[in-house]
Amino acid sequence: MQISERVKLCQQSPMRKFYPYSVEAVRQGKKIYHLNIGQPDIPTPPAFFDAVSAYASDVLSYAPSPGAPELLDAVRDYYAKLNVPLDSSDILITTGGSEALMMVMLSILNPGDEVIIPEPFYPNYAAFIHAAGGVIRPMDTNPAVGYWYADRARFEALINERTKALLITNPGNPTGVILSEDEMAMIKDVAKEHDLYLISDEVYREFYYAGEGLRTMLEFEDAADHVLVVDSASKRFSACGARVGALISRNKELLGQCLKFCQGRLAVASLDQAGAVALYGLEPAYFDQNRAEYKLRRDTVVGKLREIPGVICEEPKGAFYLMATLPVDDADKFQKWLLTDFQDKGETVMFAPGEGFYATPGKGKNEIRIAYVLKQEDLARAIDLLALGIREYNRENA
Repeated sequence: MQISERVKLCQQSPMRKFYPYSVEAVRQGKKIYHLNIGQPDIPTPPAFFDAVSAYASDVLSYAPSPGAPELLDAVRDYYAKLNVPLDSSDILITTGGSEALMMVMLSILNPGDEVIIPEPFYPNYAAFIHAAGGVIRPMDTNPAVGYWYADRARFEALINERTKALLITNPGNPTGVILSEDEMAMIKDVAKEHDLYLISDEVYREFYYAGEGLRTMLEFEDAADHVLVVDSASKRFSACGARVGALISRNKELLGQCLKFCQGRLAVASLDQAGAVALYGLEPAYFDQNRAEYKLRRDTVVGKLREIPGVICEEPKGAFYLMATLPVDDADKFQKWLLTDFQDKGETVMFAPGEGFYATPGKGKNEIRIAYVLKQEDLARAIDLLALGIREYNRENA
């Protein structure tokens, strides 16, 4: 029997592929500091659990395929506070932001169609695009320019007759790059003028560390048919396990096609949607407090990384990730070695090797992504372990 060529193009997640080695390391008694996955340790607001506990029904039934009306209203109200008026019909509730992305790719791409993405990018984008038969057209960025990519000429140089969409993450995962309002408008104009979809992954919107404020591509009503926004409760409310996301667009034709997939998977979990309704009712102070905490964590990680000889990293402006270049030959080999051969006082560290964040072959080989989602003292210890590991690994492989 044969396996599809499309799935062969998909790679294992760089955030999760070392899980078997981590299980064995824990079995051997090691403690692991997890910087590999964006799983915040900030407590999920009690409002979520209170809403689930209060859910009263004789039968736990399917929710409507587009989403529970109460949650559609909650998401609409959230955007109203951003001065973006929406109808409930502009929103589809999805099983996390990942399902929203998958639905979009299956709905817009024909085999061979291209999607322009600045790299490094969230690795699961590649899986969704390949599953739909699409092709990634990467836009190169690098640490020397802070992973900046908002240049009209560079976008337009990559557009050809097969280009179907631009895909951006704002704030960026894994780079922490944030687009200015002018840069957002420019990218919107490129999509509009070249008749392309603009897919804007905005799941980290609350996580910004300067004065940028909350922005969304949905502000640009003149490009309503082009803009698709992917959103999620996972990071915003530290509720990753709830798996509640949203696909938002004023393009009714496209949402109608995506609804077919919503119906095919029946419904997002009713209890999770009930909890998410309560989360969307939280006051702005919740986000202010979390943002201040993540800024401290960012500053801790960046400061300690810059003390390690040979490490290169830029200060991220948003989200809770950063890319760093390490003085090692291969980040994949180094990560495996950290789990199988290294420990200090019974402890080691995990990150996400950088190669999986690129579409260009050979790029990212000695880069890593760090998710600064642990409390400050744990982050400080994790970077100390990274420094010790680099020194010992290079000594053994000299």
